[in-house]
Amino acid sequence: MRRALIAAGLLPILLAACGEAKGPQTKPAGGEESTKTDVLEAGATMLQRDAPTHKLDIYLVGFHPMKANPAHQMEAHHFCKQVNEDFAQCALFDGNTQAANLNGIEYIISEKLFEQLPAAERQFWHPHNGEILSGQLVAPGIPAVAEEELMRSKMNSYGKTWHTWATGEGAKLPVGEPMLAWSFNRDGEAQPGLIESRDRALDINSADVRAERANLRPLARFQEGTNALNGQFGRPTREIPGVVYEPAAQQGRAAAPAEE
Repeated sequence: MRRALIAAGLLPILLAACGEAKGPQTKPAGGEESTKTDVLEAGATMLQRDAPTHKLDIYLVGFHPMKANPAHQMEAHHFCKQVNEDFAQCALFDGNTQAANLNGIEYIISEKLFEQLPAAERQFWHPHNGEILSGQLVAPGIPAVAEEELMRSKMNSYGKTWHTWATGEGAKLPVGEPMLAWSFNRDGEAQPGLIESRDRALDINSADVRAERANLRPLARFQEGTNALNGQFGRPTREIPGVVYEPAAQQGRAAAPAEE
């Protein structure tokens, strides 16, 4: 992916762009920073290394329902490093400003690596084609040609995501057990207003993004996990055009046929 972006002359733009500002969803418990803490931070900035975080140079925004509780849903700001052609790792935040809270992690692997995983491990990895083809997963602030190349490189990939802080529900501290997150694989699974709120804040039109990604549909192959949460949202859903679903008998219940 990075080689393709470099070849297109778009990597510097990708690294610099984040789109519109989106603040955090909660303010952590605790007192304001003291002058002493500010001085220590300034010294650390000048003297200490930040190599691991310095390479988190790809910014994505999407949504996650929790696998054990699909009604618990989050907007997720991903800051990622492409480690190699088949593996990326991301720090997840509840916004894209300096005040944003770190609330999870995600590992992203290619279809090739997913197919090497044992069956017992695959239950932790969610499919990405629904997020991409629906227009839900976006890379704000970069040219359309760069975003299309980025999304093309993520077709048929999988993510393993743990959220450690329910910032969207106003929790002041990261308490409780980590939550395994999943992906939306049908229209109507996201809570009303969730996607629209993100679109307004970041000046995005998901419907337009979906239309622009229609040319990626022929790349979609069957992905495991597309029916893992089917029928668990308590409202009608429809298949996303282009997504290749698991047989209904394998997991979940069948949804209505796709509409173009």
